[in-house]
Amino acid sequence: MSLTADLLLHAYSAGVFPMAEHRDDPEVFWVDPKRRGILPLNGFRISRSLAKRIRNGGFEVTVNRDFGAVVDGCADRAETWINGEIRDRYLDLHLMGNAHSLEVWQDGVLAGGTYGVSLGGAFFGESMFSRRRDASKVALAYLTDRLVQAGYRLCDTQFLTPHLASLGGIEVTRARYQALLREALKTDADFTRPAVPGPQLLLQRMTQTS
Repeated sequence: MSLTADLLLHAYSAGVFPMAEHRDDPEVFWVDPKRRGILPLNGFRISRSLAKRIRNGGFEVTVNRDFGAVVDGCADRAETWINGEIRDRYLDLHLMGNAHSLEVWQDGVLAGGTYGVSLGGAFFGESMFSRRRDASKVALAYLTDRLVQAGYRLCDTQFLTPHLASLGGIEVTRARYQALLREALKTDADFTRPAVPGPQLLLQRMTQTS
């Protein structure tokens, strides 16, 4: 079965997602973890050092300015699950309005970012990357705020890594995830609607909700 954008959306709505063994492997397989990583939208942890970086790091944050570059940045590592077909299908989803990127720039250079798939009130975070210190953490802080402001109910991180756990990520059972997903899919959310806040407003809002 060939991978299509519509098949991807159906898979996400059922709680599964695609991966490849490595970038040169043409085969794609489906993953449905027994324990699922999520990032509670009211539980993002901003340390003092991260708050200082957000205030003073000189970052510019944009949305959907360079989706392809963010996907490529996420795949630019020794081992990646993003093969050519998966990359192309996410670009298709982006053109359809179902996949979005958040870019973090520093000194005019793409320093980091994250991207994911949007369906109803669920956002399926796919990957993130960082080329400068804390850029991926900055991206996740802005992403979490955006999801709250846009009316999302669920931020799926697929797996829980130590990095995500340090920022407030948790793990839930497959059954709990499915229940959260069903509720989120009943909700309408618009990733593109909120304006990108300045650092002070971001930190103020996230302090109030965390």
